[in-house]
Formats: sequence, structure tokens, C-alpha cells
Amino acid sequence: MTLAIAMVAICANAQVYLGGTVGLSSVGSENGKDETSFKLLPEIGYNLNNNWAIGTTVGYQKGTFSMLDNNLTNNDSWKAFTVAPYARYTFVHSKLVNVFLDMGFGFMSGENGNHDFTAFNVGVQPGVAVNLSRHLSFVGKFGFLGYEEINPEGDDNNSHAFGFDLNGNNVQFGLYYNF
Repeated sequence: MTLAIAMVAICANAQVYLGGTVGLSSVGSENGKDETSFKLLPEIGYNLNNNWAIGTTVGYQKGTFSMLDNNLTNNDSWKAFTVAPYARYTFVHSKLVNVFLDMGFGFMSGENGNHDFTAFNVGVQPGVAVNLSRHLSFVGKFGFLGYEEINPEGDDNNSHAFGFDLNGNNVQFGLYYNF
């Protein structure tokens, strides 16, 4: 009961936002099997002040194309649970558009066929929020600057990368509801 009262009090201050990303794609070839990929990544955040917010994404992904596809040895689709807390710095404010940087880390645990893997990243992701109304925002995040590591089950097969990644596979769009 105390937790419910605390959540209502926080939401009443209009500092909480809820939203996230949903993605669905289907990939096929003449000689291969069709693969459906999806992601369901709900997000919750709290505005500390006009410039800073903290939040986290917690969700599930299956078969999306990323660094994982290049480094997992099994050709079966992969699926994983994801947790990614962040601190958001908004450096451009206007009535219609806000531009921000999400700085944080992510952890992923999943399986590829019969093999387990873990992965993590630390870095920065730029984004833009288009304020459709006082309570609703359309958010786009694109690119990633930072470090990623993948640890598949087994010996001597870990992979890592550092750099800037901007391609069609790491663009995210979502809606946020601002309380």
C-alpha cells in the first residue's frame, strides 16, 4: 500500500515518464528459412530537473540484427532478456523538440540455439523527443558510441568492440507518456 501511495505522489508531480520501444521485422531468403525478429523494451524514467533524468529499459528481444549476430556461432535465432539503466542529459529544449544524450550501460542474458550467452555495453546514445502534446512525446534514438562485449558459452570465444555505430539496425522509435 505504501508503494502505491508513493507512486501516485511521484506521478502527481509530473516527473515520471513511461514508454518504450516495440519492433517487429521478418527476414527471408530463397534458400533459407524465414526469421521473425521482435523487441519489446518498455521504459520508465524520472525527471530530476529540467536537464537531467534517470531511467531504465527492461525487456525481451528475439533475433534482432546487431553485434550479436556477427559473434554468435550458432545459426539459430537468439533470444535475450535486457536491462539497461541510464542517465539522460537534455541539452536542447524547445516547446516542440528536445535533444538529449542517454548515458548508461546495458546487460543482456540469453540463448542462441542450445548455447547461453551474456553481453553488456557502456556508452552514449543520442536522441530526440518531439512533444506531440503536454503528455505525449514521440522519441527517436539513433547510434551508439561506446564499448560492447559478448560472452558466448565456451572457452576463448568472447568478442568486444569499441567505437561509433550508426546504421539502420540501431535506430529506435517509441512513444512516451509524461505524467
